[in-house]
Parts: sequence; structure tokens; C-alpha cells
Amino acid sequence: MGTAYVRSQDPGVGIAMPIQFASRQAVSRQIVSEQPEVLVLGKDQTSFSAVLSGMTEQCRFTNVSSLADALKRINGNDPPEYCLLSEPSTGLTDLVDSLSLLSQIPDAILQINQHEQILWANRAAEKLLNTEFGDETPKLFDVWSEATIVGPDFCPINTVLARAKQAKTTIRIDDKTFYELLVSPIPGSGPDGSKLMLAIIRDISEEVLQQQKLDAVHQAGVDLGDLDREDLLDLSESERIELLKSKLLHYTQELLEFETVEIRVFDHDSNNLKPLLDFGMDPTAAARELIADSRGNGVTGFVAATGRSYLCEDTTKDPLYLEGVAGAKSSLTVPLIRHEKILGTFNVESPNPKAFSASDMKFLELFCREVATALNHLDLLAIEQVASVAENTRKMLFEVSDPVDDILNDTTWIYEKFCTEDSEVCTRIQHVLTKTQEIRDLIRETGKCADSNFANSLRASKTHLHLSGKRILIVDVDSDVRKSAHAILEQYDMVVDAVRTADEALRMVRTFTYHAVIADKAPPDMKGSAMFRSLREVHEHLPIMLMTGFGYDSEHTLVKCREMGMRKTLYKPFILDQLIKAIDEAVTTRLPE
Repeated sequence: MGTAYVRSQDPGVGIAMPIQFASRQAVSRQIVSEQPEVLVLGKDQTSFSAVLSGMTEQCRFTNVSSLADALKRINGNDPPEYCLLSEPSTGLTDLVDSLSLLSQIPDAILQINQHEQILWANRAAEKLLNTEFGDETPKLFDVWSEATIVGPDFCPINTVLARAKQAKTTIRIDDKTFYELLVSPIPGSGPDGSKLMLAIIRDISEEVLQQQKLDAVHQAGVDLGDLDREDLLDLSESERIELLKSKLLHYTQELLEFETVEIRVFDHDSNNLKPLLDFGMDPTAAARELIADSRGNGVTGFVAATGRSYLCEDTTKDPLYLEGVAGAKSSLTVPLIRHEKILGTFNVESPNPKAFSASDMKFLELFCREVATALNHLDLLAIEQVASVAENTRKMLFEVSDPVDDILNDTTWIYEKFCTEDSEVCTRIQHVLTKTQEIRDLIRETGKCADSNFANSLRASKTHLHLSGKRILIVDVDSDVRKSAHAILEQYDMVVDAVRTADEALRMVRTFTYHAVIADKAPPDMKGSAMFRSLREVHEHLPIMLMTGFGYDSEHTLVKCREMGMRKTLYKPFILDQLIKAIDEAVTTRLPE
């Protein structure tokens, strides 16, 4: 088949339309056939009725009323030898209008053949491919010399030819340019008999780059959270912060491509926003004291107070903005939030006005979720480390309680047996007693310091602050009872000494001052009532409580001691609330000595 072209009168179209006419092959067929077929498009044939009447004996005519029917016949398996148009209004005008519409579609539309040659292209295609298509028919993929097909279909043309179905794939032009190619089969064939296809090309660079950023943000979150717990516990707080800062700086520059960054963490106790990381900021601005307040503390204070992101498009006109870097024209500040709790702020600045978009805010908010998670992770590790120190300290204190009690008991025995008031031995023994108590107190203070930093401490001393520092003497031959007393009472910051016998208890009471004594009703070396009487002789108003099991009191110790003024009896094993309540009542109602 040959090709003739009818060019649109509309200068904005500039597209040539192929119309099928007789070819050499058709002429040959005319010679050997009786009547070649002539396709007549249009109902009104008066404009060339004379021509038709003169050709009646040589040709047979087929009338079609629409351009679609005509194209179907022309591209069919048995096309006509000739095609006549009655007048432009019968179809050509519609075709030209359609071509004009195609030229305005923003997606690139091309007609290609099975050899990937471009037969026709709209304006968007010429612009997208940065080339003009004249008489030459370049191949589609020759236009992109450095292009790479990234899938999912790596041979879209072959897929369409083999399956006669639509195929779609993505083409990477360069690091920041990506096209989506959609290829569909076209019924019929080209002038040379080749199969035809419709190719639609769309620029999806923004979508791909956004997805890449989302993937990178996710990977950044994985990396920020992939901090080995055991390794971190071995690091100091400053070392953990430096590790996090290095990761944050890397992703801020490489992923988000921000050159000026400031991250502050929110101290809820002081309401201060403390600098954690700054890069490219003026030193004065980085050291500026800010609090979480929407007034007078810049954009950072506003974001920390409200929990809302803030896009400052023009720093010269924004009343909230405080200069962070000289020459900054715009800024973007996002809160660091974890489970609706504000942990800090993330601020970036640019020397260009309106440098940040809503898309930048979205990605920074996503990134800041990962940053907040990493900060929370480090806080939890710090709490765990402090809690571990506190727990280990309590265990240590628990383990040394018996040896320390033994040292105190033995030393007080030596002191009473061999010391005179002015002897050097007496002085040294007093020194031993003092230092032994100091060792125990130092261990206890270490645990208290750790606990003071442990926000969720389970210690109940907060509700019994008046018991802190009270000195309690425990008298029981059972080591489990003595250890239990240490474990329970020292949680309340009470100082606990424990002895086995009544004799040891008397020496300790003569040597040290106690706020209360808790003793078994049946010590191994004397009757309980005798012990009670002897302790009262040393300190008349010393609160003394006796402990008992649920067995029969054959000596009637409890009755005798109540007659001597005992107010409270405790039961073993200890019931926490009962024990604390009894001590509380004893120390608050104690008469002055």
C-alpha cells in the first residue's frame, strides 16, 4: 500500500495523517482483476458524482458512513484499492480534531511498529523525548542512549507481540528521571505489513523518588533502631548519644539532603529544649536557651509547645522566627513525638525562600518518627541500665547484710568486754564500728542515687518519706527473717541492724540509738519477757514489738510484755503493709527520751 498525507489546516496540530490509496500492487491487481474496490467515505457524494459515474464500469464501490468503519476496512485483511472522501466534514475534520486533541494530552503518545520504530508521536512525546520526528523513523529505545529498563517487564515490545496483550514497565533515564512505558497492540498492520502498537509514556520521576525516599526513611528507621542492646549497655550515656548523632547526621545529609540542621530534646521536668545535634547552625543560635512555649521562643518553642509542624516560607516576614543561621530565608521545624509524647524538635533552614514544600514536611515528619523511636529506645536503655545498677546494689546490700551484722555484733562485744574509756583499743574499735556502718551506708546511697534516676521506681518510700533514715534493730535467730527484714525495710531507706540473740540486742542498744526494735518473742538465750524488760531498762521509751508465729505461747510472753507497755505484736512471715504500718505508728508516737 502507498501512503498520501492530508495536513491539518490548524497550525497547532502539525501532524500528518496517512490515508490509504492505490499502490503499485493495487495497480497490478487492477490489470488482472475485473473491478478493483473503491471505498467511499461519506453520505453526500454529489461533489464527485460525475467521477463515480465514469468509473462504474471499471470499479466497484463500497460506501461507509463513518471514519471508524473506513479505518477498519483499510487496516483489515482485505483492504480496498482506493479510498475516496466525499468532503472533509464527512470524517477528515473529525480526524483532524482528534489529532489536535492528542497533541494536547500531557502524556506522550506514540505509534510504533514491531521493530520499535516510531511512526507517529504527539507533541508531548517530542517534548518528553527531547527530539523532533520528521521523515526519519528512529527506534524508541535508541532515543534513550543511557536508559535502563528496571521492570517489571524487561521486554515490553516482545510481550505485546507474543501475547497480544498490554505490557507495562519502568524505564530509568538517570538517577532522578523515571518513565512509565505502557505498550498496547493496535488491530491491523502497517503499510509494510508490520504489526502496530500504541506506546504511552508518562513521567513518574516524582512518584519514584518519593517512594525511594519512603524506602530510605524506612531503612533509616531500621538502622537507627538496630542498636544492639548488649553493646549499648556497655556504652556510657555520652557514647550512646554520639552514636545516635552520627547516624542522624548521615541520614539528614544523605537522605533528606539538608545542610543546616538542629535537633533539640525536651526536658519535661525543666521545660527546656536542650541541644542534641546541630550542623551548620550559628554557635550563638545553637547555644540559645529555649523552652517549650509558643511565645518568645521562636518556631522551635512553638513546635515543642503545640506538637505541630511549622513551615516558615519567608523568615523576614514570620513573627515567630528567631535566626538560626545567618542569611536563612526559610525553615522547617517538626516535633519528635512518640506515643503522643513530645520528645524534642527537628529544625532545618535554607538560604532560599520557600525552599521547603509540603512534601518535604511529610518526609521529615516520617523521618522524625524514626528519630523519636531511636531516642525513646536509648531512654529505655538508660532506664534499664540505671534500674540494673539499682537492683545489683540491692542484691549486694542484701548479700553483705549478714557479714556486716556479724562484724557489728562481734565488735560491740569486744568493745564492752575489753575497752576502757581512754584506751587506744577503745578508739580503734569505735573506728571499726564507724567504718563498718559507713561501708553499708555507701552501698545504700549508691542504690538510692540509681533509683532517683529511675522514673518508674517501685520503691514505696515516696509515700513514707518520714521513715527514711530511721534505724531499726531486728532480733531473730532465723537468718531468713533477718534477710527479709533487710530486703523490705531498706526499700524505705531505713537503716537495719540484725542480731541473733537477746544478749547481742542489748549490746547493740547500749552502743547505738534505734527508733524501734522488732524481736522474736522467744530468743535462744533468755525469755522474751526478760529481754523486753532489759531493753526498756536501757531506753525507757524505746518502741519494742515482738514477733510470733501462730503456735501456742506457753510462757505467756505477749501478755506479760503488753502489761509492760508493748503496743504491737507482729506475725511471721512479715506482711508488708502490717509491718510498715506498725513501724510508722511506733516512730510517730514515740515519746521523747
